[in-house]
Amino acid sequence: MTVHAELTPAELTLLGLLVEKPRHGYELDEVIRARGMREWTEIGFSSIYYLLARLRDRGLITEISPPQPPGGRARRVYAPTAEGRRACARAAEAALAELRPVFPPVLVGLANQPVIAPERLRAALDRRAAALAEKIAAVGAARDAQPDAPRFVRAIFDYALGQLAAEERWLAAYRAELAELDSPSPSGLQSGKGDGHDPL
Repeated sequence: MTVHAELTPAELTLLGLLVEKPRHGYELDEVIRARGMREWTEIGFSSIYYLLARLRDRGLITEISPPQPPGGRARRVYAPTAEGRRACARAAEAALAELRPVFPPVLVGLANQPVIAPERLRAALDRRAAALAEKIAAVGAARDAQPDAPRFVRAIFDYALGQLAAEERWLAAYRAELAELDSPSPSGLQSGKGDGHDPL
């Protein structure tokens, strides 16, 4: 069956893991957790089987019956079909090549910054800086815990770390800019120039 419907990010992620090698649901969950995939796509444990059913119904994966160890519990193992491999390749190529809009909540916060009291704005940005530092440490630790991971897996971690480091640099510069605007002017008054705070 030929399927032309676009794959969702979650479907493409699962399909790619099955193209990598046949897996059952629990193994998919283990790989998703180990590689930090829930940081960039929405796949809860309970949704794995729903997504597998969708991929199967579209003819992109099929259930296989690998040898079971004596006394072992039988699990449903899935592998890609030929069309599934082609669909995965097409969707992955498009995901790499195309710039698509993202909707970071931080931009919504910045768009509404004028309504935030200066001291609360500083505190919010301080919390964001601390969260960024913690996230960078966690992603770095996850990457370092898998020294034998394939190059493309390391690239995922490196991309995430690069994005986080870029935001950390931007945030440090913006906090410094706000601190300078809030510092006393030579006349002893708060400059407040261009800070966007409501004077009321």
